[in-house]
Amino acid sequence: MLPSLIRTMSTTNKMKAVYVNEQGDVDKLIYSDIPIPKVNENSVLVKNRFVGVNYIDTYQRDGTYPVSLPFTLGREGAGDVVEVGSNVKNVEVGDRVVYLGGSTYADYTNVPAEAVERLSEGVKYEDAAAIGIQALTAWTMVRDGYQVKKGDTILVHAAAGGVGLLLCQMIRHLGATVIGTVSTDEKATLARENGADHVIVYTRENVVERVNELTNNLGCHAVLDGVGKSTWDDSLACTRRLGTLISFGNASGVVPPIKIQCLTAKNLKLMRPQLFAYLATREESQKWWSEVFDLLAKKVIKLHIHKIYDLENAKQAHIDIQSRKTTGKLLIRLRS
Repeated sequence: MLPSLIRTMSTTNKMKAVYVNEQGDVDKLIYSDIPIPKVNENSVLVKNRFVGVNYIDTYQRDGTYPVSLPFTLGREGAGDVVEVGSNVKNVEVGDRVVYLGGSTYADYTNVPAEAVERLSEGVKYEDAAAIGIQALTAWTMVRDGYQVKKGDTILVHAAAGGVGLLLCQMIRHLGATVIGTVSTDEKATLARENGADHVIVYTRENVVERVNELTNNLGCHAVLDGVGKSTWDDSLACTRRLGTLISFGNASGVVPPIKIQCLTAKNLKLMRPQLFAYLATREESQKWWSEVFDLLAKKVIKLHIHKIYDLENAKQAHIDIQSRKTTGKLLIRLRS
């Protein structure tokens, strides 16, 4: 008879995972066997099929964000439920699911049941893993951080990155004009294909001057900046009077401490959002996930998967994403 705590499919006791015992560069990543996590009465065990690679993974690896050690990397995944806690009602063993959580660079992840969403038959595992953090980040930004509306002009830094491409598509869908910044002509083409009306190649153009040309010296209603330290001054200069500056990433490093008076001259609003604070309740999580899946189903957004890595090649995934030479989403495939 099965234990009362768990309704389960059979698993082994060990799994492959990528973790760190100390924070630092990519050489600190360890690929090895660790115990399969155990569920509690309110969680489920997911056999991962695909997991996402995000900048936050590199911040947790290198020490930008402190973590408790040892620490298994990863914040999102898609796969199959293989164990279910006794209090769990919303999913069952065998369900195909997507989730945001922790310790996803592994064969199995223990996930709070309230953080799990079932997948419809039409959604592939890799698409589900690709849509999580980046699409939810982008959609909450343009619907709550700054409510984009028809007629707005929005500046998107790193417009050919994973979040950037989705932002371009979403902003175009909402009727606003998109100005994107990229580093190469190839990325400029990709940004245009995904909805950017104007693209600035910052390696050879002055971003502030081009934004002023495009906006008749008014600036942008909102600036969405996932780059951080190297773009902060330009972002501040490109935000129009009464506009909104959203700094949501540290790809070039953390923005140095600022004096709040920098917002005074143009009466600017400044936001530094965290996605998981939008998903604090079951109702909030279901709302945002359902809206993003609706965008995908209606083909409002399309996914661009840059590359898929095996788990043992997680180091290369981190090297690639931090090179800022990638476009779209990076994924890790788990072996069956």
